[in-house]
Order: sequence, then structure tokens, then C-alpha cells
Amino acid sequence: MNITTISYLRNRKKRQQKFASLTVYDATFASLCEQHGISVMLVGDSLGMTIQGHDSTLPVTLDHMIYHTRCVRRGATKSWLLADLPFMCYATLSQAYESAAELMRAGANMVKLEGGFWITKTVRCLTERAVPVCCHLGLTPQFVNIFGGYKIQGRDKDSADRLLADAVALERAGAQMLVLECVPVALAECVTRTLAIPVIGIGAGAVTDGQILVMQDVLGITGDRAPSFARNFLVDCEDIPNAISLYVQEVEAGKFPTEQHSFY
Repeated sequence: MNITTISYLRNRKKRQQKFASLTVYDATFASLCEQHGISVMLVGDSLGMTIQGHDSTLPVTLDHMIYHTRCVRRGATKSWLLADLPFMCYATLSQAYESAAELMRAGANMVKLEGGFWITKTVRCLTERAVPVCCHLGLTPQFVNIFGGYKIQGRDKDSADRLLADAVALERAGAQMLVLECVPVALAECVTRTLAIPVIGIGAGAVTDGQILVMQDVLGITGDRAPSFARNFLVDCEDIPNAISLYVQEVEAGKFPTEQHSFY
């Protein structure tokens, strides 16, 4: 496996070659994922729920993210590695600079921020200072208390138009990747076609350039907390390596997600 770069991912988008990514938190699974075709990984603040047992991502600190980013980078030396900036760690520009620098020093290739047009200045300033940025739109978990729960976003015309406008503004500000979570397929397709940067979907249908799931959901070990857009790939395989390989194969072939795992 060659070292994955943002240029490689942009070229895959141009060639309409889909790619699979996973959210991982430790060196062992990061190494296994890299060996079986995962070239993009995210150290997500979802670790608050998946690893720490909280009911949201809000308790996750920057120190937590630094620790897990270091772990994953040790296990996956060639993959493109994103790391979440956790809740209120980028509320000001100075906070964003310091937080992003710590995650980059820990081994991240790119930091991920939640929010729309209101974070364009942060995106632009980070990019100007050599920090690649991935933005996150749709269901943004750090906003759970604003949304009133984990709800599908962009279902009506006004909110869909706002989301598309946010996506365009973020790309113009310098964002080099976008994660789109829990939005209707038609909106995800519109955003993906409009932007030149790679769009990774989670609960956004098979129309995006890439897909991402939490590794524990792919392996069916999150119990009754598994979201409806996830699929247990381990149930069809004899072991974890084959489950990861199957996930990669089905994403690249456009077979996952299906209508069953999408919103309309």
C-alpha cells in the first residue's frame, strides 16, 4: 500500500472511484485496517460514546484526541489520518491554532471541524498556516443539544439550500474534504457533484465519493446503539480481517450503503 495523500483522494473523485474509510481509535485495529484496504482513517470524538461510554461526544477533551491520534498513527503509517477537533477546542482562532497544532504533531494529516459558513474564517486561517481541514455538515454530533437529539438534517428545501451554501463556502475557504452525515440522498448527491473536493458520507447514501463508519459498527459490537445507516459486516464473514475487506469491496463497488441504510 502506497502512502495516501489528499491529491490521491481528489484523483479518485475525478475518476469516480469510491473509497472506504473507518473511524478507529487504537494501533492494533489501525494496523489491521490498513492491511486490509482502509486508506483513510478518522480518530473521531465519537470515542466519547464508543470507547468511554458517554451518551455524546461532548465530554471528549483535546488530550483524549491527542492520545488516540498517536495510537492510530503508530499502527497506520501510510493511511491519510483525520482527527476531530473536540467540543469547544476551536471556539476562537487562537484555540483552533493550538488545538490543530497538537493534533498534527500527534500524527494527523488533517483536522476535522463541525460547522457551516460561520467557521469559514477558521478554515481559511488554518489552511493558510499549513493545516489541512476537513469540514463536517449535516448531523454534527457536537450540536446535539441545539438539534434536540440525533436527527436527519436537510430534509426541507430551506435547510437543504443552507447546507449546500455552507458546503460551497467552506470549500472556497480552503476545506479539502467534507464529511456529510445523515442527510437525504438527493442532497448528498447535489453536494458531491457541486464540490471539487472529496465528500465522505455516513448515512448519506452511496452517492458520495467515499464512505465512513465507526469500526465497531462495521463489526457489529455496538449492540443496540448501532445506527440504522450502519451494517454488521462481520456477520457475513468468518473473521475481522475479512469483514473489513468486505466493507472496502462493497463501498468501492457502490454496493454499500443500500437504500436500507439511506435516508430519502
